[in-house]
Amino acid sequence: MTHVPSIYPTILYEDAKAAIRTLKEAFGFTEVSVYEGEDGRVVHSELAHGNGMVMLGTRGGDGVFARAMAGAGPVGVYVVVEDPDAHHARAVEHGVEILMPPTDQEYGSRDYMARDAEGNVWSFGTYAPGGAAV
Repeated sequence: MTHVPSIYPTILYEDAKAAIRTLKEAFGFTEVSVYEGEDGRVVHSELAHGNGMVMLGTRGGDGVFARAMAGAGPVGVYVVVEDPDAHHARAVEHGVEILMPPTDQEYGSRDYMARDAEGNVWSFGTYAPGGAAV
């Protein structure tokens, strides 16, 4: 297995610019790239967290993916973080809706769960699938 992720969640938002702000400011993602169309809508963006990345854009675009995602509901994304309590505090400071505060799980992880402004559920914790908790 390489150090480059092989899975990239891709999410479409009504307001991709607001989603990018939330991911950066409240959840600590780093902006890698943002491409806008002539109308100023986000056509494609990439944001990194650790060695993972999420791609997002604005709903209503052209193409097969945009049409396939037109009626898609919210998604859930899990992100591994070293300190869920500090990460949670940052999200709370930015007014993010918290669904579950940092909680110790039976399987050894400590997680919390939040919902972004468009209904997507973001979970952050120490569990690393395929390995031990961080």
